[in-house]
Amino acid sequence: MHLGVNIDHVATLRQARYAGGIDAHNAEPDVLAAAAICERAGASGITVHLRADRRHIQDADVFRLRERLTVKLNLEMGNTPEILEIALRVKPAEVCLVPENRKEISTEGGLDVAGQFAALRPTVEALRRGGVRVSMFIEPARGQIEASRKLGAEIVELHTGAFANAEGALQQKELARLQEAAVFAHSLGLQVNAGHGINYTNIALIREVPHIVELNIGHSIVARAIFTGLENAVREMFSLMNP
Repeated sequence: MHLGVNIDHVATLRQARYAGGIDAHNAEPDVLAAAAICERAGASGITVHLRADRRHIQDADVFRLRERLTVKLNLEMGNTPEILEIALRVKPAEVCLVPENRKEISTEGGLDVAGQFAALRPTVEALRRGGVRVSMFIEPARGQIEASRKLGAEIVELHTGAFANAEGALQQKELARLQEAAVFAHSLGLQVNAGHGINYTNIALIREVPHIVELNIGHSIVARAIFTGLENAVREMFSLMNP
């Protein structure tokens, strides 16, 4: 499995002190430096979420990353005209469309592709015309997978939050949902990714989900990095993904 490291929370730490982002004097930690460390440690991609409220990643971060990365940039975004315009200028390798709620701490739940099909269609078409691969961050449900395929997405990223928050028999039930969804998505020719709440413990169960090409992991890696350093945190996660 490939590892995409989400570095949003590196920017969260920066913004806690330097609200001006990279333009603030002595702003740290540097998002670009964090991305370079993740690359060196084995990440095959860097993921950032440019939110409408700019609570962590800023516009300038996205442009700098696109210019300097040697691995792919995966841009998470809500379906808004403003962020779409930026995405079409940046032209990341991939865009993952996600739900966005200003009151949430982090993305909660998958995007309702089936229910928002008409609203999502022009965004997907614009991105694909721009040469950007499109991913849908969805619940592990057949209806959402089918809608994503019909819409023209090339990738589905299965939301693993319910699995990560569950324990015991309930977690096994959620694992089975992920396994079934991955098999179904793969049968439709979709690339299968997964992410949200994956950590150094539950990764052992995530390895039982077939056909996963890439995991996008952020909070757990950044949290571990406080104690071990970012490079070691990324290397440890990658080794647990691919023992």
